[in-house]
Amino acid sequence: MTKEKSCGAVIFNNEDKVLIVKHNAGHWDFPKGHMEAGETETQTAIREVKEETNIDIHIIEEYRYESHYSPKENVEKTVVFFLAKNKSEKLEKQDAEIANIGWFSYKEALDIITYDNAKELYKKAYNDYISKVK
Repeated sequence: MTKEKSCGAVIFNNEDKVLIVKHNAGHWDFPKGHMEAGETETQTAIREVKEETNIDIHIIEEYRYESHYSPKENVEKTVVFFLAKNKSEKLEKQDAEIANIGWFSYKEALDIITYDNAKELYKKAYNDYISKVK
């Protein structure tokens, strides 16, 4: 069994909206990507968000979430997401991987996120953000 690991972030802005990206594959999710050699999880999340969206973020490391799934046969994938705040505003999608990008309200995000496990992760991150971080 091959193991893969990616990292990303659930990013909120000052209006309590969350950043969601539509991948070219068609699904809506949070920005994320594969770890590179020598990177920490937070370094990967910061780099991937910058590459996919052009924004800089502040990671809130004490809020870390994991998602596990099998994207294809004999591959086990772990994705680590951190709670984050945006530090810059200008969104620019990475055309090679991202079809669309935007800030969404809580309800809009739940309606648009494609996978149930990502919706559940988002509910937990939103609750942590509203009740403990904001």
